Amino acid sequence: IVKTVSAAYEVKLRLSLINHFVNIATNFAPGEKCDEALASPLPHTAFTSSSVFSSGYAPGYAKLNRRGGAGGWSPLDSDHYQWLQVDLGSRKQVSAIATQGRYSSSDWTTQYRLLYSDTGRNWKPYHQDGNIWAFSGNSNSESAVRHELQQGIVARFLRLIPLDWSEEGRIGLRIEVYGCSYWADIINFDGQGVISYRFKVKKMKIIKDVIALRFKTSESEGVILHGEGQQGDYITLELRKAKLLLQINLGSNQYGSILGHTSVTTGSLLDDNHWHSVVIERYRRNVNFTLDRHTQHFRTNGEFDHLDLDYELSFGGMPYSGKPVGIGRKNFKGCMESINYNGDNITDLARRKKLDTSSFRNLSFTCAETHTFPVFFNATSFLQLPGRANHNTVSVGFQFRTWNPHGLLLFSNLDDGTLEISLEDGKVAVHINVTKAAKSYRVDLSSGSGLNDGQWHAIRLVAKENFAMLTIDGEEVSAVRSVSPLSITTGGTYHLGGKGQPSTNTTFLMRTRHPLVPASFISITFLYSVDVCMPNHCEHGGRCKQTWDSFSCTCDGTGYTGATCHTSIYEPSCEAYKHLGKSSDAYWIDPDGSGPLGPFKVNCNMTEDKVWTTVMNNLPPKTIVTGSSRNRRTVLQVNYSASMDQVTAITTSAEYCEQQIAYSCRMSRLLNTPDGTPYTWWVGRGNEKHFYWGGSGPGIQKCACGIDRNCTDPKYDCNCDADVKQWREDSGLLVYQEHLPVSQVVVGDTNRSGSEAKLTVGPLRCQGDNNYWNAASFTTPSSYLHFATFQGETSADISFYFKTSAAYGVFLENLGNTDFIRLELKSPKVVSFSFDVGNGPVELIVHSATSLNDDQWHRVMAERNVKEAVLQLDQTYRTSRLAPAQGHTRLELFSQLYVGAAGGQRGFLGCIRALRMNGITLDLEERAKVTPGVKPGCQGHCNSFGMYCQNGGKCVERYNGYLCDCTATAYDGPFCTRDVGGFFEAGTLVKYNFLPEAVAGASKDAKVLTHQLTPHEVNLTKEEVAFSFSTSSAPAVLMYVSSKTQDYLAVVLRQNGSLQVRYNLGGLREPFTIDVDQRNLANGQPHSINMSRHDRRITIQLDHYPAVSYNLPEASDTQFNLVKTLFLGKVYETGHIDPVIIERYNTPGFIGCLSRVEFNGIAPLKSALRTAVKSQGKLVESNCGASPLTIPPMSAATDPWHLDKTDAVFPFNEERVIPDGVNRDSAIIGGIIAVVIFTILCTLVFLIRYMFRHKGTYHTNEAKGSGESAAESADTAIIGTDNPETIDESKKEWFI
Repeated sequence: IVKTVSAAYEVKLRLSLINHFVNIATNFAPGEKCDEALASPLPHTAFTSSSVFSSGYAPGYAKLNRRGGAGGWSPLDSDHYQWLQVDLGSRKQVSAIATQGRYSSSDWTTQYRLLYSDTGRNWKPYHQDGNIWAFSGNSNSESAVRHELQQGIVARFLRLIPLDWSEEGRIGLRIEVYGCSYWADIINFDGQGVISYRFKVKKMKIIKDVIALRFKTSESEGVILHGEGQQGDYITLELRKAKLLLQINLGSNQYGSILGHTSVTTGSLLDDNHWHSVVIERYRRNVNFTLDRHTQHFRTNGEFDHLDLDYELSFGGMPYSGKPVGIGRKNFKGCMESINYNGDNITDLARRKKLDTSSFRNLSFTCAETHTFPVFFNATSFLQLPGRANHNTVSVGFQFRTWNPHGLLLFSNLDDGTLEISLEDGKVAVHINVTKAAKSYRVDLSSGSGLNDGQWHAIRLVAKENFAMLTIDGEEVSAVRSVSPLSITTGGTYHLGGKGQPSTNTTFLMRTRHPLVPASFISITFLYSVDVCMPNHCEHGGRCKQTWDSFSCTCDGTGYTGATCHTSIYEPSCEAYKHLGKSSDAYWIDPDGSGPLGPFKVNCNMTEDKVWTTVMNNLPPKTIVTGSSRNRRTVLQVNYSASMDQVTAITTSAEYCEQQIAYSCRMSRLLNTPDGTPYTWWVGRGNEKHFYWGGSGPGIQKCACGIDRNCTDPKYDCNCDADVKQWREDSGLLVYQEHLPVSQVVVGDTNRSGSEAKLTVGPLRCQGDNNYWNAASFTTPSSYLHFATFQGETSADISFYFKTSAAYGVFLENLGNTDFIRLELKSPKVVSFSFDVGNGPVELIVHSATSLNDDQWHRVMAERNVKEAVLQLDQTYRTSRLAPAQGHTRLELFSQLYVGAAGGQRGFLGCIRALRMNGITLDLEERAKVTPGVKPGCQGHCNSFGMYCQNGGKCVERYNGYLCDCTATAYDGPFCTRDVGGFFEAGTLVKYNFLPEAVAGASKDAKVLTHQLTPHEVNLTKEEVAFSFSTSSAPAVLMYVSSKTQDYLAVVLRQNGSLQVRYNLGGLREPFTIDVDQRNLANGQPHSINMSRHDRRITIQLDHYPAVSYNLPEASDTQFNLVKTLFLGKVYETGHIDPVIIERYNTPGFIGCLSRVEFNGIAPLKSALRTAVKSQGKLVESNCGASPLTIPPMSAATDPWHLDKTDAVFPFNEERVIPDGVNRDSAIIGGIIAVVIFTILCTLVFLIRYMFRHKGTYHTNEAKGSGESAAESADTAIIGTDNPETIDESKKEWFI
């Protein structure tokens, strides 16, 4: 409520203040129009010019619609150094200007600039849209072109500078100036006097303030107004380094927990001796701070609303109070006019002597002109001055300011040498070279640093016989002296800004105490300096760096990029990261892109079908709460790793959100009754209280057990409300995402004896991103969606995805009077971004190497700002265009924004999704639901994103995206990239049946699965085998494929750890064996094998080594007949089996890890691990066999995670640090305990062995196993023992 009232008051206050201030400043009635002709009534002598073509072309004839003389003014030369000036006689309010060409001629001006001044010496250019404005002029000699001034000006002198003119003739001008008279009370402050405005009461408690004034000065420091109170409140407005600084404090407490000091800076180069207007509006803690129509809105620090001032408010300085706060601050020196404070006209009261002005030596109500004369130098200008020749002393003094680090300031040819004063890397350097009587003298001086900061700096150089001294800013510490041999004889001229050759010049402003030279000698365009970093166009905290006429933005550390730090470098959500192929991890996200919210870090969990975003909070689990009651509740603040606005951005766009909340209690009631005020509640988004608990919903004052009707005491709706002495808990998920996240929990029943509570608030978890998949399908060429006008005046960014099979179409368009913005597919390989901000149409085009109408998703990103325009396609193709140095910068649109066809343009056919403009995602789906020819959503995501489904995973379409189906692969994960593997203990095996059969007598450590093969799969002419493994034991069977015939395939580890492949397809007396590698692979490291057979050709690749091919003998059959069963880890087969396998490799079985096992597109190990049947096997899922090494393992010395490193640092408990390195008592006690435990274990082993010594064989329970397996499905895995045929072998396994 407070916010709403404040905002409404601000608007009303601002409108009334502007009207009031304008009425006072212009001194005319509100209904009166300021549109009088000001130039026509003036005498001829009021017009002057840079030159005249002849007497008939004099400036006095340059009056609109007049035909006197030659019909207007024309200069002697038509170049960029001409000007026409009008003296209005006194300061006037100017609202418009009109121009004509010279009557009945070919002379007119097509473009010009407008300068204005109070004195005719210190000029200021007219600004519009943040630029020095160039007005469009005439296209013939008769028609008049009038321009209304968006920024009204007050001036006595106007000067028009032609920039371009008729190609058929020369410069020609007739003008008219429109406006009205202007009058205001002016007070001249001499740097000593202060005006004191005394309050009617001793102490003022002010809730609102309105302060308005205008000032001009040539000083960079000075207090404009100040007020303070005994409680520490104050308000100060002052110039500091030519910037305006507002400091305000509504109150701080003595303990320092509430700090009210607030400081805001605005403006730059305010010591230019031009008028500047200031308005300060405050209501409670809300402040509008306006300088020259640029407003900053801010809120003061602290918690107080009133400004408590004592006695008075002073203007022009700080009255002496004996407090150290005012020491070192200069009083204001310059002029102020129209000073208003809360409706009182301070300047009028001072004129009528109603205020204390006793501190002034001579109070003046006219503005005293400064004695300094600024001259602007650009890169091509210089100024030549006459000097006193043949003197033995050089004395030079002037002031300058610039942002350029290098450049020549002054040059003079001495009688026998040269003198240079230059700026070198921000320092002033003096070089004196003299040659006399074949003897050379050189003196080099350097002083100062960082002098290219835009501030005025004073240079003073004195050089004479054997002495030279350079001083900067009059500071003695900066003085640099030289006593080197030196003899000087001055020359006759001095060049300021260069040597007379533009290539050596720089851009800077210079001023002296005396006139330098007649204006006709100055090769310049206008005399004014501009701070191009004010206002600062660098967004999101980017730092502005500038030269005299351009700026650049440093975006390091902001999270943004681009010419103005406008574009976020992060994706908007975890969903976006997933579809870039990223896996689960912590990521920075920026939900509103270029909007005001900054990037922040979240945890992204990419599951197979969902993407979860997790935001952590700082409340420890089971936080203990005591001492709270209904009258004095305990408030637990829940702070997150992101701001509340950032978290809200996640919950707003998410498909679903949840947050766990739990209340453990002992004699601490939670909600108590459904109707009464609860003891405890939580606060969510928007600071709203919520009286329901986890597992319940809005409007239902119950806990989860009350909803499920299973509370401990059925009389209550929460377990804790039973108020028992035993610990109870009420917990559940909060899922109403409009209320999330939890920001506070208010607890109110833990103050009784024995009562206690523990609170847990889990992290916020959200799933999905509606903005990322928000899409619309355009089905007809004339279909479109319309939205509100796009607001992107000085910076605009647009991004979206599109897919189409059409060759062309307009994506979107928004129009103004002449301004527009448009994005278009111009041809199958060309995307266009075009716009006009008033400087003429601009078009950026990117060409794709491949066709874009391929019905796959493509991404378009376009940006326009005051520095450049950029168009990017698919993160691959990019083009940019620099903005013009001068001209319009604001994009002014008024029509609706059209997405799709508009204005007769070629309509777009296809899908557009995730359309974001200046950080705001447009809801295409919602608008498409009510628009003919447009459908919400878009299918076909797999065309673009199917590539991310790897290792044979299949892409499955979803309405709002896609998922990877990994069922038929040996992998898992969102992109089928996570290996599925298992750890085998001795005797564990996996049996996978290709042909249906009764499973009898299966080993208890075996998993048996059945897969029905089609007829053509029973007899194989090719096999594809792939798996990885790691083990430290050999020999072992890795894989064995049997058949109903005597055919088989075996992959085994021999006794020496080498890998062998055995094929028996018939036709040979002995199996065909391949010794793949003689290395010991039973080394505990992961290894991978990829093997394929096609007819006789066998190809095997081990680890990262090149593949090797082998051929079956000609006598061998090439068909693997009647494939029956695949075994992993151990062979258990009732039919024919290679006796070598049983004798050499099958005992004790494979011990280690197998991973990503595939055989002809079947994943037997994954099927065994994913079966739904519960079993008690020894097969444990693990990926320890994954990721085979491609480089040798790290040595302990280089492994960063090796714990034996001497310099490794880990957290430790300081209380357990032992000074001498050994705790002898602890060592003795630990040794005794170890001996006791070892003795007990040995005793248990012997007892168990004694108890089971009668067991000579396994109890196989074969009949039971057969019955169970027959009753289960084909994919059932059961655990059994080896058959009686291998009893001796099983004994060995058991005892091992």
